[in-house]
Amino acid sequence: MEKVKWKVNGMSCTNCALTVHKYLEQEGLSNVKVNFMGGDVSFELGNGTTKPAIQKGIEKLGYHVDTGEANQAPPRKKLFRNHLQRFAFCLVFTLPLLLHMLPGVHIHILMNPWVQLALTLPVYIVGMDFFGRSAFNSVRRGIPNMNVLVTIGASAAFVYSLVGSLGPNPEQYLFYETTATIITLVFLGNWLEDRTVATTQAALQQLTVSQKIMANMIAFDDQFQEHVFPVESIHLKVGDLVLIKTGEYVPADCKILSGEASINESIITGESIPVDKKMNDLIIGGSMVEQGSIKAYVTAVGEDTVMSHIVQLVKEAQAEKPPVQQLADKISAIFVPLVLSIAVLTLAINYFFTPVGFTASLLRSIAVLVIACPCAMGLATPAAVAVGLGRAARNGILFKNAKSLELFKDIRQIVFDKTGTLTTGAFHITSFALVPGAGIDEATFKQIAFSIEKYSNHPIAKCIAAEWKTRPELRWAKTLEIKGMGMQMTDKEGNTYIAGSYKAAVALTDDALHSVYLLKNNQLLGWIDVADTIRPEAKTVLSWFKQRNIKTILLSGDSMHKCREVAAALDIDEVLAEQTPEQKMERVALYNQQAPTAMIGDGINDAPALAKATIGISMSDASQVAMQSAQVVLMNHGLRYLPLSLGLGKHTFITIKQNLAWAFVYNIIAIPVAAFGLLSPSFGALVMGLSDVVLAINSVRLRWKRVA
Repeated sequence: MEKVKWKVNGMSCTNCALTVHKYLEQEGLSNVKVNFMGGDVSFELGNGTTKPAIQKGIEKLGYHVDTGEANQAPPRKKLFRNHLQRFAFCLVFTLPLLLHMLPGVHIHILMNPWVQLALTLPVYIVGMDFFGRSAFNSVRRGIPNMNVLVTIGASAAFVYSLVGSLGPNPEQYLFYETTATIITLVFLGNWLEDRTVATTQAALQQLTVSQKIMANMIAFDDQFQEHVFPVESIHLKVGDLVLIKTGEYVPADCKILSGEASINESIITGESIPVDKKMNDLIIGGSMVEQGSIKAYVTAVGEDTVMSHIVQLVKEAQAEKPPVQQLADKISAIFVPLVLSIAVLTLAINYFFTPVGFTASLLRSIAVLVIACPCAMGLATPAAVAVGLGRAARNGILFKNAKSLELFKDIRQIVFDKTGTLTTGAFHITSFALVPGAGIDEATFKQIAFSIEKYSNHPIAKCIAAEWKTRPELRWAKTLEIKGMGMQMTDKEGNTYIAGSYKAAVALTDDALHSVYLLKNNQLLGWIDVADTIRPEAKTVLSWFKQRNIKTILLSGDSMHKCREVAAALDIDEVLAEQTPEQKMERVALYNQQAPTAMIGDGINDAPALAKATIGISMSDASQVAMQSAQVVLMNHGLRYLPLSLGLGKHTFITIKQNLAWAFVYNIIAIPVAAFGLLSPSFGALVMGLSDVVLAINSVRLRWKRVA
């Protein structure tokens, strides 16, 4: 199935997103994801459906689809580009309508119903062009949005005033200012909401903007003379040569051909200390050269770059709905019909059972319509999630889905892999020895070890292969990697060689303290000792979990002796050593049954165990981010950011609960207040607009709040 990713402009609330989501599912599309905050829509085409037909269907709902294609037709030209322009236009006509309400101000001409109609009509037309279109399309699709309430409220006051203007006593029925004020203030509220919601997307926008920079492209003329000229990074292709100087951004993923430089990768990894890069090193688009000048060739552009993968991961995570949002979505789907029912009841009860009369009853009903805020419940979760994910990405923490943010709040124990996670993974050989009667010399011993270990991706094997690289190397007729034990090779004469852990030599020696044992035809030849270094930040990270009563567990395939050394140094609660990948998976599954468990590993050898954890966390190089299967990725082996990831998860969920509480309390209090006539429709419209701003501001606090 073809996966389609579009930008859909015009979605202003969760009900808008639900409308689009419901339409796409009705058309038989699968894996539908709609993120109204970023305007991102993705789905997989089903049989018999075409992209033009789906695009046309979405645009019939009142939204504009940006497919990213060069030959796409332009959207319908609108009267105004944004809510601020609409608000400014409406304000010009609304202010004169409000002048006669000021004490001591009596402008006779403004009391004329036809003058008031002339002032209100432009505001009403602009309001219906926006609110009316959206309301009609949402009702047609069966998911009425908040614009239905605004449209009915403003239209009720307008029609009532218009009918009254035709009667014998028009001055008793003039509520044109109510219509104009509702529309004007809702536009103001929408603009304020747009501004604050945009703030929640700031981190993602920063990553996106970093992809659009200028590059110094190198080209050669017929005489092979080098020329440098500026081009936009979006025009670069794989294989192009570029010159990057001090203070300039890396325009795309590149490999250095010549020169050295200090590269600031903080936009990707969250680490502000520059990293020294030299010839043949990879550099990531969006990072900055702080010192030095380099020539490089482009290795990836567009959607294939590391930065694009990061942006896409964050967008996909925002589109995912955590469990806590499901209740809010269900309420949002029925909220508008519920408010309409309450408004009708308000009109009926006030008119038939109180002495206030029809006019006051109608105004109270209109106030109920405009003060109710379904957007508040819809915005509560996405706003907090967007800020949480954005702050995480800015610090080199990538959440694959929003569900992980919520799950972090329940974590009671965390399982650590040892090599490359708590330790640097940068091994070096400290000693080696041949057993008496091995029948080979040291040179042959090294040759055998190198020839075996060069075929393994294990960090210890890579260390031995790098330090003992020899020529000539041995050739093998058969190679086999035995998980949890090591490498087994067979030469053309049928001799079997093994380089592996103590498990391979357990029947041949009682000495289990060495790193690698070398065997030939089930006879021990000798052993090799390698050393690794505990990460300097590991002690602080483990202490953070101790202080919060989160159990720490070391789960490793390494020897018990070495695992206990690391565990003692870091004060780890429990140690399980010499575990195969299958045993790791079983252990993590067992831990997960006991209590919610997170596991952190390198994301490759530990992939099965990571999948069994409540949350799998991978330590990764930035260049491998797209290949990780874990739910959370710590860029550039950023163990120091592990507490921040848990803290962000916990505090994002706290913010979501605060937002939902505000949304429910606001509507529970505001609607009865309006129904009892304690505030006017105009003031209700202003309060409704500001209610969303409160949610967005509370969510934005996550950008600076101390969470770890």
